[in-house]
Amino acid sequence: MTPAGRVLPARMDPLSPEVVADPYPTYARVRAAGPLCRFGPASWGVTRHRDVAALLRDRRLSNTFPEEDPQFRMAPDLSRDVFRRIIPTRDPDDHSRLHQQMVRAFSPGVARRSAQRIGALVDELLTPGCDTGRLDAVADLAFPVAASVVCELIGLPVARTRAEVWPRAAALGRAFTPFLPAADRPAADAALSWLRGYVREVLAERRADPDGDLLDRMLAVADPAEGVEEVVDNVVFLCFTGYETTMNMVCTGTVALARQPDEWRRLRADPSLAGTAAEEFVRFDAPIQYTARLALEPITVGERVIRPGRSVFLLLGCANHDEEVFADPGRVDIGRRPNPHVGFGGGVRGCLGAALARIEGAVIFDRLARRLAGLELAAPPEREPSALFRSYASIPLAVTPA
Repeated sequence: MTPAGRVLPARMDPLSPEVVADPYPTYARVRAAGPLCRFGPASWGVTRHRDVAALLRDRRLSNTFPEEDPQFRMAPDLSRDVFRRIIPTRDPDDHSRLHQQMVRAFSPGVARRSAQRIGALVDELLTPGCDTGRLDAVADLAFPVAASVVCELIGLPVARTRAEVWPRAAALGRAFTPFLPAADRPAADAALSWLRGYVREVLAERRADPDGDLLDRMLAVADPAEGVEEVVDNVVFLCFTGYETTMNMVCTGTVALARQPDEWRRLRADPSLAGTAAEEFVRFDAPIQYTARLALEPITVGERVIRPGRSVFLLLGCANHDEEVFADPGRVDIGRRPNPHVGFGGGVRGCLGAALARIEGAVIFDRLARRLAGLELAAPPEREPSALFRSYASIPLAVTPA
């Protein structure tokens, strides 16, 4: 019961078609109504930048959910196992062994050293489009760059990535979201089964070596109780998450530049803005819209107390449009400074590939500005419908070489 005179917070349904298509009008409504919104059964959404930024680093929130939690209706078989083992769903003390190795592989230093390789790959991928005047920003640019780079850093063969790994990784991605529709569960389980078998084949030819590449190092620090399965499941997770953020950021950016020709001309005139442009695209349409936590202790947000055991959804996309922090948040400004967005999360559970995504974004938008004189939509972009990810299936572009 609600006490007399006390108004319930606004409610939003993350699965409603209008929110999946464009969540930002709903975000504006719930953000204006208060710092919390009702998000689902026994769960709260945190709407404002100040609170989201603070709670991303709050140890009173856990990544580990009870297996019976109704918010996480994942694929019932293999997905439940892998969800229990992967680093993002484990608290820092539990995952430090593997986390240290993965942080090392995706460190800012490694990302910076990859810049030249990324630039050469982007140039190679842009050449056919410059010849034909047509380019799909998803299939011809964003995916092959992001997936090739992450597979190289992990130590997976790149040759099988496009035809075999990508479609299954995309299907698997749906298993890592709350509220998984029943119709998507069989495909997620089938994709996961294939990917686990594929990674096991790769690992069978590797050896535990604390001084080797990422796969060798992960084998060297694997939990004896879990064995190779712990490594398998975390590598499978990297197959998806390692490129998803970058791919979505590049897609959002190309659509924004095509729809806002003034910003495209600004980038063409000053390619040094490529880095701030990439940050702005992450803010404007966050690749991952929210991150889920479990309250371990009472947490006060505004005038309300979130009780232990409640699910807490930190609405990254909503916080990134907070008018108290970002001037004219619905407009893309490729030179926006400062830009304290939370699109990569934050704290110890922040996006593992944030440094790599920043380098990839800066290089890709720099090369677009230097290689192309014109960039326009050749047909309406096609979205991948998802409450969690802001991703595209296709972005047909008409391009003119410089």
